[in-house]
Amino acid sequence: MTGVNTISGAPTRTPWHLWLVGVVAVLFNAIGVFDFVMSMTQGAAYMKSAGMTPEQIAHYQQMPAWMTIDWAIGVFGALLGSVLILLRHKLAWPVLAVSLAAFLLSLAYTYVLTDGGKIMGQSMAIMSAVIAGLLAFFIGYAWWMTRRGVLR
Repeated sequence: MTGVNTISGAPTRTPWHLWLVGVVAVLFNAIGVFDFVMSMTQGAAYMKSAGMTPEQIAHYQQMPAWMTIDWAIGVFGALLGSVLILLRHKLAWPVLAVSLAAFLLSLAYTYVLTDGGKIMGQSMAIMSAVIAGLLAFFIGYAWWMTRRGVLR
């Protein structure tokens, strides 16, 4: 499978690492979608089974509607952007960028607008850093593949 290099105009082969990064991105971001769907459909029972404390569950259940919408945009956007990498579509990086922006807004809500940082604890802060780092990597990778003409 080939694309066209946007710099030289020459045909560009799809590199093997696109499939690796795309599959890892889909699998990783599917976890976020699963967590969202289970949290919305099973509520406190799911959150408790995931090891959350009553205070953490209460924090999630007290989120305003706009935060639930933001959360949905973040996780479904990340999954869609990951699928777009596998489909070799150039919209992958902007969709992933919107997902990262939604995630950063959720962090602002948790750590600035509420006492969620204290409630969620250090392990959630570490997990948030990992998520943000991976999203930034996926955005950078998709942008690079777009510049090389692989994503079109």
